[in-house]
Amino acid sequence: MKLTVTPAPGSALRIVIELPPERFGAAINEAVRALSRRTRVPGFRPGKAPRVVLERQLGPSAVTDEALEHLVERAYRDAIVELRLLPLTRPEVDVTSAEEGQPVVFTATVPVRPEVKLGDYRNFNFRPEIETIDDARIDKVVEELRDQQAILEPVEDRGAENGDYAVIGFTGTRDGQPFDGGSAERMPLIIGEDRLIPGFEANLLGLRVGDRRDFDITFPDDYGEASLAGKPAHFQVELRELRRKVLPPLDDDLARQFGDYEDLVALRAEIGTRLRRNAVDKARHGFADRIIDYAVANADFELPAHLDLEPGQRDTRGLPEILVEQETEVMHDEFRSTLARQGMTEEAYLKVTKQSEADLHAEFRPRAEERVKVLLVTSRVAEAEGVQISDEEVEAEVARGRRQYGENPRLVRYFESDRGRNFIRSTLRRSRTVEKLIDDWLVAHPEHPPMPHAEAAEQRSVVGPETAASAGEVEVTDPASLASEVAGEPATETADGLGLATEARASS
Repeated sequence: MKLTVTPAPGSALRIVIELPPERFGAAINEAVRALSRRTRVPGFRPGKAPRVVLERQLGPSAVTDEALEHLVERAYRDAIVELRLLPLTRPEVDVTSAEEGQPVVFTATVPVRPEVKLGDYRNFNFRPEIETIDDARIDKVVEELRDQQAILEPVEDRGAENGDYAVIGFTGTRDGQPFDGGSAERMPLIIGEDRLIPGFEANLLGLRVGDRRDFDITFPDDYGEASLAGKPAHFQVELRELRRKVLPPLDDDLARQFGDYEDLVALRAEIGTRLRRNAVDKARHGFADRIIDYAVANADFELPAHLDLEPGQRDTRGLPEILVEQETEVMHDEFRSTLARQGMTEEAYLKVTKQSEADLHAEFRPRAEERVKVLLVTSRVAEAEGVQISDEEVEAEVARGRRQYGENPRLVRYFESDRGRNFIRSTLRRSRTVEKLIDDWLVAHPEHPPMPHAEAAEQRSVVGPETAASAGEVEVTDPASLASEVAGEPATETADGLGLATEARASS
């Protein structure tokens, strides 16, 4: 068997396999015996019908087709073993010569995982950036908490003003005729936020409950409904309810509504502590992202080094298509989850944006390619750093996933499968690798403020909710998958993100 290997686009190899004529002859003899055993031929016992009879009954190419199928399959398998390759998927096969008495020649194009040639990933010249938490930041959170405890009281002593909470009924017409979406019995809104047609809410100013007002307005040129864009309309509006927000006093009683705080000073101190902790967590995650970007930018992707290729032929000519396609599917499923949280179906989104699934995939693809690069590079860095994940750690993560995602049996089954366990292992390994690089940098720079891991991180699954759900839906497998949260998601800095709003609701 003669093998000729050359690069192909998308981290693939084009293997030309040439077999001597006698192997085709042997394969034909095997095919005759196999077909004869499987085919009932009148006048012949099973396994005894000659080739000419089989071809008369099954077709002139039946024997050679059968022989070629098995010959090509065996030869390809032998070639993969000889070349020490681990294909990512089945090859594309093109038989170029298959005549009896002549060498059989076929080409197998097979995608392989590219080898990552690491550049520098440690000697970066950037540092973590920790935001300073000042009184203004604390004041902002206090005002959010205060706003959450506000009440809405009826307005009876004046007309409507910007910032008021109103309920209106309205009827819209064009040329005296109502139009779709132009009427509502009870529409809640905050006056001045311009959630309706630009200029609409300005016509509500000064109205008292029960007042009506007629006015004309022109829809903007870029209005979503094409039949109304740039067109004038007439509206009749009635103000049915009017309330104003009344904030509670900024005092010690307010602080006590959010937990066991003696006074406002204690609440502010706790807010400052949580904000500073979040700032450190955010800085650590941002630092991790920059380290990963630095490592990827300095890495090269090559075809397997043990192959007999010229140096100029080692370029992968792109990433394996199967990896990019699967990561695109993961991103697509994450996008569906995001839409669902917003109360929208994918079908509705596509209709509004006038897109197709193919359009979405085209948008996702560049980011999917970057995510695959991150996967491959961080996996290679993990090897270089000697980071290993034990079976016990994987099982602990599977158990944590059972607790966290118990309401999703399909996801739990995926985590419990060999494929899911491999995904968890690789995710843990990548995460730990990046954390190791951060910790090593901090040791080398003792002058920098400490940046400990988030206190709650060990209580959560290392695979974030969206990534877990998408991985389980697509049933990804490493290395064709990639967790979008290499180091997790930093906490938000709203009152809800700090956990104080929840405490207030629980204690009220």
